[in-house]
Amino acid sequence: MFDVLVYLYENYWRPDACPEHGKLARKLSVLGFESDEIEQALSWLDGLATNVQSYTGKQAGQSLRVYTPAEQEHLGAACIGFISFLESAGVLQAPMREMVIDRATALPDGPVSLEDLKIMVLMVFWSLGEEPDALILDELFVEERDRLIH
Repeated sequence: MFDVLVYLYENYWRPDACPEHGKLARKLSVLGFESDEIEQALSWLDGLATNVQSYTGKQAGQSLRVYTPAEQEHLGAACIGFISFLESAGVLQAPMREMVIDRATALPDGPVSLEDLKIMVLMVFWSLGEEPDALILDELFVEERDRLIH
């Protein structure tokens, strides 16, 4: 599923630039993606689109997010820590955080890997037509072991 999401991010500037689901599914199939992977990705994107419709774009000021035990188990400490990092950096506002958490907990298997969570964060930005800061893109794309320390 995540390979499909990355392909969409890399090849379509915005969600509305994507063809309708039927055409998109055929195109992805021709490109070699498995049908179940395509179906999962499109279903996940439908859930994201529902969240985007209720997104106000307003910053909610300071808020404290208390994770339920089920969310803690499903996300894991690394993902919760990364979400907190993005919030403290002022990159991920509360409504966007909730979109990320919603989409992460929509996955059937847990705990969610940090790599997969980063793709979900990227897709939330993409779905809102926003581009994250260059340093945040670096956080989302570059493996920690590949980073150059200056």
